[in-house]
Amino acid sequence: MHLHLHLTDPMLALRLHRTPRLFRVTSCLCSRCLVAPLCRGLAARQACVVNASSQFAVCAITMSSSISYIGQDQAKAVDEELMGPLGFSIDQLMELAGLSVASAILAEYPPSQYSRVLIVAGPGNNGGDGLVAARHLYHFGYKGVQLFYPKQTDKPLYKGLVTQLRSLNIPMPSIDDIKSQPLRDQFDIVVDSIFGFGFTGAPRPPFDKIIEMMKPSSNPPPIVAVDAPSGWHVENGDESGDGLRPDMLISLTAPKLGAKHFGGKHHYIGGRFVPPHIAEKYKLTVPAYPGAAQCVKI
Repeated sequence: MHLHLHLTDPMLALRLHRTPRLFRVTSCLCSRCLVAPLCRGLAARQACVVNASSQFAVCAITMSSSISYIGQDQAKAVDEELMGPLGFSIDQLMELAGLSVASAILAEYPPSQYSRVLIVAGPGNNGGDGLVAARHLYHFGYKGVQLFYPKQTDKPLYKGLVTQLRSLNIPMPSIDDIKSQPLRDQFDIVVDSIFGFGFTGAPRPPFDKIIEMMKPSSNPPPIVAVDAPSGWHVENGDESGDGLRPDMLISLTAPKLGAKHFGGKHHYIGGRFVPPHIAEKYKLTVPAYPGAAQCVKI
C-alpha cells in the first residue's frame, strides 16, 4: 500500500517505520515531518491535509502535469450537466466546493499561524463558495474569520449561509472598516471569492477598491483565489498585467485555462463530485483523491 504520511507524533512515526509491509513512505517536503529524513531527495510532491484537532496529518501524493485545463464554455457546460440531468443542486455543489476550499487552506495555512482570515465574497456562486468556506474555516479553528460581503442577495440559499455565519458571530466589516489599515496589519490570509469563471468586464465598487488593496503593490498578506483570481480573464489570465498575484489558487472541478498563468506557490484542485462519464465526455483528467481528501495539490 502506498500512503504518504506527514507525522509530528514521534510514536506514530516509529510504529509506521517498523511496519513496511503495511505502509510505504514515498516522500515528504514538510519541514515539521519526522519521517522526512527517511525520504529526502525523492522527487514526489505532496499535499498536506491537516487534522487541526491532533498532531497527525495525512499527505497525499500530488497529481502530475497531465491534469487537464478547460475553457469558459466547457466549464459552463459541465456545471449545467451536473445541475441538470445528473440531479445535483446548487446547494450541494456549493457546499462541496466551499469544503474543498477550506480544506486546501488548512493544508497550507494552519490556524495556529494564520487565524485571521478575511473572506471577500462576491454576489454570485463564487461568493457562495466563500461563504461556505468561511463556516468550515471557523470550525477548523480559524477563530479570526471575517466576511466582506457587500452585495448581499435575498435568495434563500445565500440568506441561509449568512444566517449560519451570523450564528457563529463572524464579523462583517464594511469597506471603510477594511480601508482603515493595510490588509497585512489586519489579516493573515485574504480569500478572493469575488468573481468566478463566468465574470467579464471591469470590477465595480466596492470590489474595485478591495482588489486594489490585494494587489502586490499594496503588500498584502497571502492571497488565496477561488477558481480564478478576480479581475483575470478566465482563459487568458491577467491581461492587464497589473492584476492580482495570488499565493494560492484553488481550482474547482478542473483548472481553467487562465490557471496556466498562475505563478504562485500552491495550486490545488477541489470539488470531488465529477462522475466518470462526465470526465470522459469532456476529456477531463480528474485527480485521484486519496481517502477522504477534498482537495489535491498539483
